[in-house]
Formats: sequence, structure tokens, C-alpha cells
Amino acid sequence: MMLEFETQEGSTPLEPEELEQLIPLHITTMAQLNEAEQLNIAAANLWVFSQHRSNVLTNRFVKLLHKKMLSDVWRWAGEFRQRAVNIGGVEACDIMVRLHQLFDDCNYWSKEKTFDQIEIAARLHHGLTVIHPFPNGNGRHARIMTDAYLKNVNQPMFSWGKGVDLIQPGEARMQYLKALRAADEHDIQPLIDFARS
Repeated sequence: MMLEFETQEGSTPLEPEELEQLIPLHITTMAQLNEAEQLNIAAANLWVFSQHRSNVLTNRFVKLLHKKMLSDVWRWAGEFRQRAVNIGGVEACDIMVRLHQLFDDCNYWSKEKTFDQIEIAARLHHGLTVIHPFPNGNGRHARIMTDAYLKNVNQPMFSWGKGVDLIQPGEARMQYLKALRAADEHDIQPLIDFARS
């Protein structure tokens, strides 16, 4: 069975060997895939936010969260990508080091009060999207990671464009991608504004 779908702007197309690791064999359309992933992600949200997590800024937690999000759908859930992707400039062999650096930066910014917690969260989110650690699900993963970080530092979670489904094409997704591109150019404010809108 081969799942075929058109990849939208800002998404990473899956390679045939990644598509072969789809667990529910009844899925043949993008709508069915999105539904299956969303059910799995809803369960992961319950897991993440049902209790206090002492430290979410670790490579171990990054992988565990991704596995919780997509393990009912993909066999590669929770495993770092092994190939180059069309988004993010980080080589696959550098993912673990770059994540560690990002988390060290966030901890330093928090300890030294370099930025407020809202800006640190936005910078964390942007850093995760740039590193792009997994074959797919990176934006959704980065948003949940960011909200888990905010919960850990006793801040309200972001609304991410009033809870609009950001995997679907539309104005909210375009604003989100535009904000991420501004952050690529070292302007973090549009991402903060979008995340809090």
C-alpha cells in the first residue's frame, strides 16, 4: 500500500521507506492520516499536561513526546530523522547536539533573565522547527513542547492563532509560516504575536 498525497507549503514530504512504516493499513488518504494522527496527538496532550513534568528540555523528553504523539500511526515515531529534509538546515547527524545547545540556551536565558519566559518559549519553538528532528510532525511537536515548557515555568500556554488547525491550509497557517520566516531573520516578535493571538 502506498499513501500518496500532495505536500503543502511548510511541510516535509515523507520518503517511500517512511511511508511504508504506516501502522494503520486502512489509511489511504491525507484526511484519514490527519484524523489518525490527531487522535494519537490528543492522547499525547492528555499525557503531557495531566501532571507536572520536571524538565521537558531534554533530548529524552523530545523523543518520548514524539513517540506518544504518533506511535499509533508511525513505526518511526520518537526516532530522529536519518536524512536531509526540505525544511531546516541541520544535518541529521547534528540533531542531538543542536537540541542540547538549544536547551542550554533556554536554561541560560531563563537563569540570567536575558529574555522573559514568553520570548524564551517562542525562541524554543523556533529552534525546534529549525532543527526539525523528526521525519514528520515537527510543527505540532514543537508547539506541544513549547506549551509544556510554558507550563513548567508557570506561564499560560500559547493559543497558536486561537486554536486553529495549523496543519490545514489557510490564513492562520500562512501567518504562522510567515512568523517562522521572520524568526529565521532574527525577528522573533511576529512569532510571539501569532503564538499569543
